[in-house]
Amino acid sequence: MSNYGSRCSRLRPFLFLAASVLPFAASADDLLLMLSGDEQLVSLATGTPQPVSKAPAVASVITAEDIKATGATSLSEVLESVPGLHVSRNGFLWQPIYAIRGIATQFNPEVLVMINGIPTTNGFYGNRGQQIGGFPLDHVSRIEVIRGPGSALHGAEAVSGVINIVTKTASEIDGTESGLRAGSFHTYDGWIQHDSRLGEVDVAAYLRLGHTDGFGGTIQADAQSALDSAYGTNASHAPGPMNLGSDSIDARLDLSYNKWRFRTGYIGRPGLEAGTGVADALDPAARSNAHYANADLTWHDAKFSQNWAVTAQASYYDIAETNSEITLFPAGSVLPVPLSGGTGSTVGLVGRPQHWERQERLNVSGLYGGFDKHKLRVGAGYNVDDLYKTTETKNFTFVGTTPMCVNLDCSMVTATEANGLLFLAPHRRRSYYAYAQDEWGFAPDWTLTAGMRHDRYSDFGGTTNPRLAVVWDTAYNLTTKLMFGRAFRAPSFVELYTLNNPVSLGNPDLKPETMDSTELAFAWQVQPKLRTGINLFRYRMKDVIRFVANADPTTGSTTQNAGNQHGNGLELEFTWDASADLRLLGNYAYQRSIDENTNQDAGLAPHHRAYLRTDWRLVPGWLLSGQVNYVADRKRQAGDTRPQIADYTTADLTLRTDRRHQNYELAFSVRNLFDVDAREPTSGAAAVNIPYDLPLPGRSVYLELRYRL
Repeated sequence: MSNYGSRCSRLRPFLFLAASVLPFAASADDLLLMLSGDEQLVSLATGTPQPVSKAPAVASVITAEDIKATGATSLSEVLESVPGLHVSRNGFLWQPIYAIRGIATQFNPEVLVMINGIPTTNGFYGNRGQQIGGFPLDHVSRIEVIRGPGSALHGAEAVSGVINIVTKTASEIDGTESGLRAGSFHTYDGWIQHDSRLGEVDVAAYLRLGHTDGFGGTIQADAQSALDSAYGTNASHAPGPMNLGSDSIDARLDLSYNKWRFRTGYIGRPGLEAGTGVADALDPAARSNAHYANADLTWHDAKFSQNWAVTAQASYYDIAETNSEITLFPAGSVLPVPLSGGTGSTVGLVGRPQHWERQERLNVSGLYGGFDKHKLRVGAGYNVDDLYKTTETKNFTFVGTTPMCVNLDCSMVTATEANGLLFLAPHRRRSYYAYAQDEWGFAPDWTLTAGMRHDRYSDFGGTTNPRLAVVWDTAYNLTTKLMFGRAFRAPSFVELYTLNNPVSLGNPDLKPETMDSTELAFAWQVQPKLRTGINLFRYRMKDVIRFVANADPTTGSTTQNAGNQHGNGLELEFTWDASADLRLLGNYAYQRSIDENTNQDAGLAPHHRAYLRTDWRLVPGWLLSGQVNYVADRKRQAGDTRPQIADYTTADLTLRTDRRHQNYELAFSVRNLFDVDAREPTSGAAAVNIPYDLPLPGRSVYLELRYRL
């Protein structure tokens, strides 16, 4: 129900926290003038586009105009505007953690991210690999977000939420647009997108090249710092900057003809630096090369027969994550311990793990409208996730949990299954599913949506996930929703099959994590120009997968279904068109989550988060947008005795031309305007290794120019 969205395409939900957020004047861009039904619709909830306020889910839509107004350049930046969703960080590769409703984990597999409805989940870790956080936004039409379970329709990983990135079609580009962006940290981007028509085929194409050195926030102490202190060495690169540089290549092609659509895309991240390092020890020399290629072919017939609309789709996704040699602990460290008589302990702990994965999906669905007051949707699919190649070279092995040189001189060797050094052998997972869903208008102003999906996997068995939602048009300007759903996430290949690493071993007997969630939501249009909403939720997660210390401490830990967690909270949001030239949007979210193993706060995610944005048309042709983000009350996890991490409030400002009838567009953005020292918490082993948490970027500025031919 979020984003009760303004009629003007602003479907961005945002809380009524006018009293708690800094008043910040900013600009209403032509969003204030633009009215487009598609931008106020969400399809994630049922598979059919619906107004956000009527959809049987708590949903938000971020439009292309929203993205421009905020000045956001990547997916992670713009998602912070969604109520109940906070973007935290994992120090390794600076991967984003989309903490939705208090659920925050290291690799964040509980959130399903899709591009045009197709999952981007990497089976290796169960996350999105190394690319989604920096996904560029210039070719994005809208982003749909559902908070809460979505497995009854979308399957695995749709536990705490679903994020669907919808790219632009030919009709949305309207000619050729090119753009340049430059800013802080030696950041440069250039892109071009084009639409054309080849005979009867509509074509949309996009290409973007980029580079950044990364902001390089200072890490005061790392894992090697503790070893230096204990053993009198001086090997650590800390205090020193995180290594966050990368190059970017992004390309998309969309071909549409009659009932057919073919889409393909490529995401390349060559030279991606290691952040805080694989082992939380700064590693300035490490580089990853991540490449992701996808293709999908869709056939859709809205009038397949008198009562049926049918869709069939085949898709392919190829993942390659390769590395230069990674130094887990630097030269001069006491690790790895040399073998007796060896001489190589000063070379450091060095490895080069790499993996390649491909995913193939085939699905068909049908929407039947032959029953009075019913919309019946059924579907089935078959997926193959093939981790077809893994390689590793390294100079260490383990004796108990102590890393030792493989040979006397600590030189590199190739790990294989035969010599017992390979960290993970190739594996293939097959799964199939079937689902049914009915939308039943059982009484005037009442709709019941009921659905169920069964997924069966070749490696861990089956899981069934139901949903039930009642939507009541309580009054002409008030909608009430009551919803229940169950969701699951599949164990990753690393969690199931890691071997030859006693520090953390896989467990092939794992079951999927599950979550049951109940939600009550209200969408109230107080007056024609003011929409508000409130969402109340309660959830319980079971069989949470965690690494658990073995009875013999010299054998490290093993993954187990060892956790349960429950939580509750609320989300408030509003959109107010205060005048023809001023719009205000805001939201406030509160959550409290309890780890049932310790009966303490689950930690990491903020208990309180507030967001306010103002869009103000200063003078004809100019738009000023400002946003304020307040993050507060993040608890440490059980056993972490560090002081509570400080709250922070950041402000961003974007000035943009609003000249629809001219060929150019200019924008200037300042992020973290007041240069606040904002930090995200480290957890698990990183809580010890990176004790002063992860700094976020300070003040940064960006200049953007777009030109339309």
